[in-house]
Amino acid sequence: MSATEPRIIQRPGVGASAGILQRQELEFKRLVVDQPVLILVLQGIKTLRWAHGEVHMRAGEALALAAGQSVDIINRMAPNGAYRARWLAWDPALIATHAQQNPAQPVIRHALPIVNAGGEFADAFQRALQAVEDPGIPLEIARHRVAEMLQWLALHGGRFEPSEPLTLGAKVRRLISQDLAREWAAATVAAALAMSEATLRRKLADEGACLSDILSDTRLSCALGLLLSTAQPVTQIALSCGYQTPSHFAARFRQRFDFSPSAIRRKGAAGNSQ
Repeated sequence: MSATEPRIIQRPGVGASAGILQRQELEFKRLVVDQPVLILVLQGIKTLRWAHGEVHMRAGEALALAAGQSVDIINRMAPNGAYRARWLAWDPALIATHAQQNPAQPVIRHALPIVNAGGEFADAFQRALQAVEDPGIPLEIARHRVAEMLQWLALHGGRFEPSEPLTLGAKVRRLISQDLAREWAAATVAAALAMSEATLRRKLADEGACLSDILSDTRLSCALGLLLSTAQPVTQIALSCGYQTPSHFAARFRQRFDFSPSAIRRKGAAGNSQ
């Protein structure tokens, strides 16, 4: 596979990686960051906004993004009409070990831009991606290569916090994401989390959330990731994310993101690219 071919790969005990390809400028609002991630921009410009900040990352620059926050993202096209990036996520145990061994390092609360990454950083990033994507690399070697990127982040001024106790809403999101196509009734979710339906609804309400909203956003956010990071047909993505018909999926997707699923892969007008 080429370095920029869109796909998502997970390797247990090591991490996950994906390539992102986008053909026109779009804004993705209120995206929940479920896990710490490192993004390297290959073509175009990424703008990321959170509650108290904003950064712009150009080709060759990287961004470390902490979990547990909601962000807005705009990906702008390169002159050739495409935005491309790669991202890397770690097995939680690797992040926990690094944090335990380096407690004095500053914690990345939102985002850590890495502007002057340099060739060695890029080479290490590529080795880490290969460690996730090539099952022929021995597990311990693969874990070492991915963990090396945590040392690079430390050199650039930050580390990730280990996973904190999840909110109930985050637990529900994680549960739903394991089987997006399942019929997730309140009784099913409550039973999986060992509580009554009434307790589930009450505790979610205490967090300012409700099950139907979490279910919809989890499905649509995962669909967005598949549209950006795989070549799967829209119809297949709709079914795998729990929608019975492409038209229903397209309507809900447009309601959530203000554009159609096909817009992500469609080439934009030349005058709209920046």
